[in-house]
Amino acid sequence: MIRPSVLLMLCLTLLLPTAAVARLAGPPEAAKPGKVRDLAEIRNSRTLRVLVNQSRNSSGEVQGQAIGAEYHRLRAFEQYLNGHARDGQAINLKIIPKAKDQLLGALARGEGDLVAPGELLDVKATHKISASDPIVSDVPLWLVGVKGERRFTRLEQLSGRTLALTTGSAAGEAVNQINQKLALRKLPPVKVEWVDPSLAVEDVLEMVQAGIFHLTIVERPIAERWSKVLPKLRFDRQVTIKEPGEEYWFVRQDAAMLRASIDRFLKTYKTPPDQDVAFQRVYRRLYQVRYPLARADRQRLEKLRPVLQKHAREQGMDWLNLAALAFKESSLDPNAKSGSGPTGLMQITPSAAQRVGVNNIQSLDSNVQASARYLALIRRKFFASPKLNERERMAFILAAYNMGPERVQGMRAEARRRGLNPNQWFFQVERIAMEQVGMGGVSYVNSVNKYYLAFDRERGSLEPSAPKIASRK
Repeated sequence: MIRPSVLLMLCLTLLLPTAAVARLAGPPEAAKPGKVRDLAEIRNSRTLRVLVNQSRNSSGEVQGQAIGAEYHRLRAFEQYLNGHARDGQAINLKIIPKAKDQLLGALARGEGDLVAPGELLDVKATHKISASDPIVSDVPLWLVGVKGERRFTRLEQLSGRTLALTTGSAAGEAVNQINQKLALRKLPPVKVEWVDPSLAVEDVLEMVQAGIFHLTIVERPIAERWSKVLPKLRFDRQVTIKEPGEEYWFVRQDAAMLRASIDRFLKTYKTPPDQDVAFQRVYRRLYQVRYPLARADRQRLEKLRPVLQKHAREQGMDWLNLAALAFKESSLDPNAKSGSGPTGLMQITPSAAQRVGVNNIQSLDSNVQASARYLALIRRKFFASPKLNERERMAFILAAYNMGPERVQGMRAEARRRGLNPNQWFFQVERIAMEQVGMGGVSYVNSVNKYYLAFDRERGSLEPSAPKIASRK
């Protein structure tokens, strides 16, 4: 006979909300595993394929400067391997960015030799993966909000609140466990908003600082690092989300020599004291998205909505894309002027407007018309391929609007040459942009994308309800 207490727990578990289950990103991971490459095969090929979390926090290089937290360690490991090569043949790293929840599956399929996530990552027994010695030990999860808003000291205070999390977040399972405890106390569960796949953990932190999201949970090293460039963030360290974990690198179970080399390297590696100097210099003035839905901004957007919708409809685009671009360019000010030529709400140049048949961009209507036409021209000439999904297509259009379409096409060609996805701007082609031209254009696309996502979350309140049709019965 089942004890009543056990039966109660079972029922409560079945009734728990399923909000903390992220939608799948990318194709299913089921596939036949590829041939295992241990250290001998890696040396023969002269290439170590490293699967990295596509977050800019974990890996990345900006105009020759290592920015990602794992990048320094990976480069040091590359030097370590080459310093111990018997034949003098150098090994080069091939960085393969993937969504965090796809890293271990890709390793199991033989798409890489090493996973360096830079975050907490749980291994399932079915993956047949071996973890290195700990990279970082005693890593707690921190609740993150913004200064000036309510602080939290106990888990129960999160009841009914919403957390913004990226797919693969280490907090996902922790939230499920928190909700089990809340259910036993008959309290509403913690809700999870799984954010758009174009957002990495650092993007969520920026949007928390801006007030677009209210709360998130991240690993302490990430929180401490980004607090240096996002000073308005608040960390509620008294709330124990789960027991501290450990960060690892991962290899296939049968790559024993590679695993042994990693562990020997980690015993001697020390994080450079100036590791974050370039990181702070590059990012400090870039992550400054602000809240686009304050009362005054809503009122301005409501006045602009008819003209934005009119020209978006004519060009077959979402009017909120135009709204997001306008917020980035002029803060929704039709009278904005720039000393270098761009003018008006959309900050379009006279030469760009003339390319699409608009000679006067001083009026609001013609300014928006010129911008919408120019965006449509870029889409039609350069990014009409059905291989692009609409969010990526818009990202490429924005990158071209900012940097020039020919330059962006060149970046796509370089991405293809390196084995990156030329049809994905976020975390793929943008890596080439970071290396070639810096973070300016990448930050531009990211900012407009965040404003679009903020508007899209409030679409119901930003668009008037359809008029009711009187019944003829």
